[in-house]
This record gives sequence, structure tokens and C-alpha cells, in this order.
Amino acid sequence: VQLQASGGGLVQAGDSLRLSCAASGGTFSAYAVGWFRQAPGKEREFVAAISRRGTRTSYVDSVKGRFTISRDSAKNTSWLQMNSLKPEDTAVYYCTAGPTARAMSIMGPRAITSWGQGTQVTVSS
Repeated sequence: VQLQASGGGLVQAGDSLRLSCAASGGTFSAYAVGWFRQAPGKEREFVAAISRRGTRTSYVDSVKGRFTISRDSAKNTSWLQMNSLKPEDTAVYYCTAGPTARAMSIMGPRAITSWGQGTQVTVSS
């Protein structure tokens, strides 16, 4: 399955943004979904993940309480709702299919074998 992120943009600190992740070419419901991000000059990092059935979620500490991951397998789509955005959230955001939400949260990018095109999120202060 291939996942494509979209919905990025330029916002101000404190604003909200919702990223979308559209799946194609496979059985979306068979995979957990993860969101990762990579800021300039930094390594790619785990942001959030959701289990196959959407019953379990995991977040990196820096976004807990501000970001919410969700999915609708009937629509082959996942979303990342980002509230109270901060300049340090500026990065290219990627959505990926992974084995489990737990594996992606523990292993980070090492759990992922294929990356699609990301979407740029820029938060100005």
C-alpha cells in the first residue's frame, strides 16, 4: 500500500492544521499508520501512530495533548490534527504504513521500509 501525505502549509504559532494521508494500491486496513517528520538538519522522527483498527494510538511526548491521529479505513484515509502549533513543529511530515503502532513508536523510522512524498508544515513565530 502507498500512502501520500497532504495538507501542509504556512501557519502562525498557535494555529491549527489538519494533514491528510490517502492510501492506494493495497489493503489499508491491514496496516497501522504512522506519521513522522523531518526538520531541516535533523533526523526523521516519529510523531504519532494508530493501530489497524484505530483503537490504539501513540504519540511522541512533544506533541501529546496537541496532535490527534485518526483513521477511517472505509475511506482509505488517515488524518493528523495539529493544534497549538509551535515553530519547532516546522518540518516535512510523512505518513507511512507500518507493522504496528507500538513498533513505530519504539523503533521510529527504522520500522519503515518505504517512504512516500511528504508535506511541508511551516510554523512562523
